[in-house]
Amino acid sequence: MTVRPAAHPRLVLAVLASCGVLVAVMQTLVVPLLPSLPGLTHSKPADVSWLVTVTLLAGAVFTPLLGRAGDMYGKRRVLIIALASMVLGSLLCAISSDLPVLIAGRAFQGAAVAVVPLGISILRDELPPDRVIPSIAMMSSTLGVGAAFGIPAATLVVQYANWHTMFWICLVLGLLNIAAVLLVVPESALRSSGRFDVPGALGLSAFLVCLLLAVSKGSAWGWTSPATVGLFVGAAVIVPLWGAYELRSTAPLVDLRVSARPAVLFTNLAALLIGFAFYANSLATAQLVQEPTSTGYGLNASIVVSGLCLLPGGVAMVLFSPISARISRSRGPRFTLVTGAGLMTLGYVVRLFTSENLVAIVAGATVVAAGTAVAYSALPALIMHAVPVTETAAANGLNTLMRTIGQAICSAIVVTVLTNVVATSAGVTAPTLRAYLIVFVIAGLCALVAVVLTLLIPSPRAIPARHPELAEAGRTT
Repeated sequence: MTVRPAAHPRLVLAVLASCGVLVAVMQTLVVPLLPSLPGLTHSKPADVSWLVTVTLLAGAVFTPLLGRAGDMYGKRRVLIIALASMVLGSLLCAISSDLPVLIAGRAFQGAAVAVVPLGISILRDELPPDRVIPSIAMMSSTLGVGAAFGIPAATLVVQYANWHTMFWICLVLGLLNIAAVLLVVPESALRSSGRFDVPGALGLSAFLVCLLLAVSKGSAWGWTSPATVGLFVGAAVIVPLWGAYELRSTAPLVDLRVSARPAVLFTNLAALLIGFAFYANSLATAQLVQEPTSTGYGLNASIVVSGLCLLPGGVAMVLFSPISARISRSRGPRFTLVTGAGLMTLGYVVRLFTSENLVAIVAGATVVAAGTAVAYSALPALIMHAVPVTETAAANGLNTLMRTIGQAICSAIVVTVLTNVVATSAGVTAPTLRAYLIVFVIAGLCALVAVVLTLLIPSPRAIPARHPELAEAGRTT
């Protein structure tokens, strides 16, 4: 039952977008800390890396589960649960330097990524038709905006304050977000029927853990190690069994028949590749500018400077999200996604020839970030064109999951390239410039393939009458 009408759509959007940015910041918050955390926690570097891995795993597992729960039991209710999980995780990380406690806290924080698809679905259900497309565009882009601002913010905190401070800040902001949601955001009356698919949830979780753990840890464990190979085999065995069960279920966690529709399938595959291309930009830029000058191309920048290099990209993402919405309304979300992925491809072409100058590096990274904002903003509109209105949270959760998988694969490939294509100069072993160029080529090709996949998406036809704004955008695609 709707608590109150969404009388102030801008306020609803502002509250939900602030939630999205905060949980996105959580994903990259510890990245600048990783070199220092072994000493701070009296742990091995390999063990500390679990602070990133567990967040990725928790986000991948809980995003589709909470999305489906939101469709069934109330999106605002589940949104608050996800935010509470982030607050609990922040508290654990704020009060302890013990690695197991920190890992548990990061797992709770990772589960909160479901806030973004839940927010998108709330906006679709509650806002006036003329506000739907620009609002979901902004909400979708918060994943990129938060990640882009997270690393610079974390570097400043690490440099000038106790590292626990950033978790205390996030805890307070999380509590404020929960209060704002309770005061401003209405509960949607739209619900899907049936019982929650527990076996499907367990099967999907097992598959994702096997796959993402192998991808995330393969570089450290060895790609041919028994643990890595065993996890890949486990994922390969689980997925067909899970798929067969879901096809027989009357109320599946993931409707595979809907997911196999070209409009959904190609959009999700494009999301995976765009997630890869986006994350490569962040990972490579932050490390590239810190390389020593003895490499012949490195700038020997500080950790703060490396973080600030990503800040213009974050600003570009904020500015380009509303532009993306205007393009979607005039030309359709498919055209918008092609434009965004094409801009990312162009950005990586620029990066191939400008990797030895700080200003040019920032410019190239900003072009990629702008393309990411345009692409991310178009994805939920394409998904919502193709799925029933009662499945929007689950469908957007799956799309967000595909972006997460793309980022996980990207991280593994970037680490593998930068640790194997190296040279030693002046007693320092570091990646060569060729290693970074390989990363840019791979990321650029991913963006280019995303363009091709987007062109294969059929024009949307069946749009819910309650959202003529989406229907109008669909007809122009």
